[in-house]
Amino acid sequence: MNTNIQEKDLIQSYLSGNEESFEILLKRHQDRVYNYIFMMVKDADLSNDVFQDTFVKVINTLKKGKYNDEGKFLPWVMRIAHNLVIDHFRKSSKMPMVGKRKKHGDDNDDFDIFQVIKLVDLNVEDVIVEEQIHADVRRLVELLPDEQKEVVKMRHFMGMSFKDIAESSGVSINTALGRMRYALINLRKLIKENDIMLTSY
Repeated sequence: MNTNIQEKDLIQSYLSGNEESFEILLKRHQDRVYNYIFMMVKDADLSNDVFQDTFVKVINTLKKGKYNDEGKFLPWVMRIAHNLVIDHFRKSSKMPMVGKRKKHGDDNDDFDIFQVIKLVDLNVEDVIVEEQIHADVRRLVELLPDEQKEVVKMRHFMGMSFKDIAESSGVSINTALGRMRYALINLRKLIKENDIMLTSY
């Protein structure tokens, strides 16, 4: 089947019984949807679960004839994924409470309550812009020196603490922190040079 077919035609074909049409839709968008989910939850297993739940909901909605965002399939799928991520944060027993003190040894320094608040406030247009911003930043990270690139990926893409980064890299925590500091300085320069807007407002 021609993979350049418009999405509304693929949806109609799928609803008419052609399973291959949905496969094309899935392959067309799966990387962006998964990367967005992972960017928010920072956990591969959870990302896979949310990703699967997203497309189960997409299929069920399509089959019930309730999809009506013609020409806006990806924003619609992203909105579903977005809402499922929000549901996870709301239901999670790890959801931090304002004023709650960390227990000794509780390594929860990667969880950012402001990130959750920001998630709730975003509308679907912001979601798409936010996803593009992160894609741009990921591309710029690849331009950093290897040691700086490694620490940024471990910290922000894999959710590791600086203690774990130091142990994994065989350096002191101060060295890991220093590499992150220089990485952020260099990223700011790259962002300015590439004229990237890091806001959706």
